[in-house]
Amino acid sequence: MAETTPLTYRDAGVDIDAGNDLVQRIKPHVRSTARRGADGEIGGFGGLFDLKAAGFVDPLLVAANDGVGTKLRIAIETGLHDTIGVDLVAMCVNDLVVQGAEPLFFLDYYATGKLDPSEGEAIVKGIAEGCRQAGCALIGGETAEMPGLYADKDYDLAGFAVGAVERDRLLPAGNIESGDMILGLTSSGVHSNGYSLVRRIVERSGIAYSDLAPFDADRSLGETLIAPTRIYVKPLLAAFAETRGIKALAHITGGGFVENIPRVLPDTMRADIDLFAVPVPPVFGWLAQAGGVAEAEMLRTFNCGIGMIVVVSDADAAAVSAILQSAGETVVPLGRIRPRQDAAVTFNGALALA
Repeated sequence: MAETTPLTYRDAGVDIDAGNDLVQRIKPHVRSTARRGADGEIGGFGGLFDLKAAGFVDPLLVAANDGVGTKLRIAIETGLHDTIGVDLVAMCVNDLVVQGAEPLFFLDYYATGKLDPSEGEAIVKGIAEGCRQAGCALIGGETAEMPGLYADKDYDLAGFAVGAVERDRLLPAGNIESGDMILGLTSSGVHSNGYSLVRRIVERSGIAYSDLAPFDADRSLGETLIAPTRIYVKPLLAAFAETRGIKALAHITGGGFVENIPRVLPDTMRADIDLFAVPVPPVFGWLAQAGGVAEAEMLRTFNCGIGMIVVVSDADAAAVSAILQSAGETVVPLGRIRPRQDAAVTFNGALALA
């Protein structure tokens, strides 16, 4: 005989009440991201943004979406969910600002096997913190409870950001030339790329995420690896506002220096990088040694200590550096733009991985 007991959505694994609880929990965090053009409220079928109220005259819209990759696995296994949302925002808004765009608004997608409102609130609280750091409004999102597709404790995140830039300020500029300086802005650690390799190295090392990090006497390995991606938006927007000296920016994500810098250079130019100048955080030295990872593989997988590349003329380098430093960035002269030969990026010296 077929089972005749009446079923509910909750019996199937989806708890509508938990979803409603999460919405109420996150409303204060969403409101905290309000800015000109958006009121910081959620609940409608779509989010609104007023470009005119934001002060734009002849804007181009720039859109980006991303996730945080298998860094999520470390958040899930350690229970450290408070900052993974910052990563989600960072991976999107850093891609907007490299085109000269001011991030305006952000939407998130959060999918899980079983919704835990307190865990969900921690994740969205981190997203709101990332939005505040970037100056963009969190205007909407979607929470999906999908039993059978995700294990109970597993979840996934995706982010969507839209920014705007006045038409005549779009980057990269068309005047990049040989002799221009390459500046680097330091990273906060591994950021959100290469974590499949990171996790494999941790597995090989036999060290637990709860153990003290071999390269940091004050934090566990999990805490060091979950450190959020640095958001470079406000310092770069300050530099845009005070000078027109920035010719190009490159966000150093998956693919490292090798893949990301050429995306903003003319086909006739290359980036010549002094590896001795790169301030390599200890985490990368440990990853290289524990995993037996060669320098070339490090350079095409990780940021190695530089999260953003800035191309400026000699004449503007000092002014741009001063603005960025006053906004809290550590600025490192890394090299020069040179005529293209074979490779789009060439290296001198070696990374300090020992």
